[in-house]
Amino acid sequence: MFRKTSGAILCPSCGRMTNADAPTCLVCGRRNPGMWGFAGPLRGLFRRRSFVDVVTVACIVLYVVSLVFDPAGALQRRGIFDAFSPSSQALRDLGATGPFQWRNGEWWTLLTAIYLHGSLLHIFFNILWIRQLGPAVEELYGPSRLVIIFTAAGAIGFIASNLLSPWPSVGASGSIFGLLGALVAFGQKRGGTFGAMVFRQYGQWALVLFVLGFLMPAVNNIAHAGGFVGGFVVGLALAFAEHQAETGFDQLLAAACIGVTGLAFVLAIWTALF
Repeated sequence: MFRKTSGAILCPSCGRMTNADAPTCLVCGRRNPGMWGFAGPLRGLFRRRSFVDVVTVACIVLYVVSLVFDPAGALQRRGIFDAFSPSSQALRDLGATGPFQWRNGEWWTLLTAIYLHGSLLHIFFNILWIRQLGPAVEELYGPSRLVIIFTAAGAIGFIASNLLSPWPSVGASGSIFGLLGALVAFGQKRGGTFGAMVFRQYGQWALVLFVLGFLMPAVNNIAHAGGFVGGFVVGLALAFAEHQAETGFDQLLAAACIGVTGLAFVLAIWTALF
C-alpha cells in the first residue's frame, strides 16, 4: 500500500518508532507523525532519488525537445555562444517566462523556465554548476530542503527579471545563484571556522560568477541577483541538517514544489496547444 495509516512507523521529526495513527509522537511529541499516512512514502522518496540527477535529466530532455520542436531554427549558423539554440517559439511553447507572460497571468512560467535553456553552452555550464553545488547544499541542509531552495530561488529570480527587465528568459542560473545564496547563508548563520570557510568560498564564487555575467552576452543578471537573494533568505529560514533532521513539513513542502512544477509544465503544454 502507498499509504500507511496504522501500525508502527518512523517519526518524520525524531526518527524513532511510533504509531501511524497516533495524535502525537510517543517520543518527541510531534503532532500527527503519520502525516495522514504519507510519512513513510515521503521519507523514502527523498532518500532514494537524487534531486540533482532528476534536474539534470529534466534539463537535458527538455533541451532536446526544444530542438526537435524547430530543427531548422536550431541549426541556423550562429556564434559559439548561440550554437544549437532552440527557436524562440519552441521555448515559448515549453514555458519560457518574461514580462508578457507575467502580465498575462502565466505564473507557471516562473517554474517551467528554470528547466529550459537557450543554447548548448548554456545548458552545459548550468548542469555543471548544478552538479557541483547541489550535493553541497544537500549535505548541509538535506535533500528536501535542497528542492525547496532550488525551486524558490529560481522562481524569485524570474519574478525579479519579469518586473525589472523587458526581455523573456530561460535557464536554471537563478536557481544556481540561489544555491550559492543558501551556502553563504549557511556560513554566516553557522559561524565558527567551518562556517567562515563556507561563507568565504561560496561568497567568492558568487561574486566571480556575477561579475562574469556582465562580460558575457545575453546573461540575465537580474535573475541571478534575485535568485541569490531568494536562496539566501530561504537558507536562513531553513534549519541545517547537523542541527535538525528534516521534518515532515520539509518533506511535504518539497513534494509540493515538485508537484507544482509538474503542474506548471502541464499548464504550459495546455496553453501552447489550446
